[in-house]
Amino acid sequence: MTTYVITVPGTFVRSVSDAARSDIEDRLRPRDPQNTDLGESEELSLLTVEEGGMFSARIEVEAADRASAESEAVGLVSKALRDSGFAEGDAPLGQPVVTGIDSEF
Repeated sequence: MTTYVITVPGTFVRSVSDAARSDIEDRLRPRDPQNTDLGESEELSLLTVEEGGMFSARIEVEAADRASAESEAVGLVSKALRDSGFAEGDAPLGQPVVTGIDSEF
């Protein structure tokens, strides 16, 4: 298995309060990329929200390959958003991107 850091972009189509943002971060915290060498050295934030509602969630995923890692990351971010009260249409997600790979050979 390989550890991937995946960035999942999206857009909040309605405003997101500090409390909602904190709730999303709490739900994603077990997958915080700060637990990886890459996340620590690059000081990756778990959730970044920009003006206009665009956001990026960066999470750590263990998977056999890139496609599986990206799919799992989208599922985890989607679940965190839903569990925090955001319907799919309230925070559509974009294409996930591999931010880093940490494999042991």
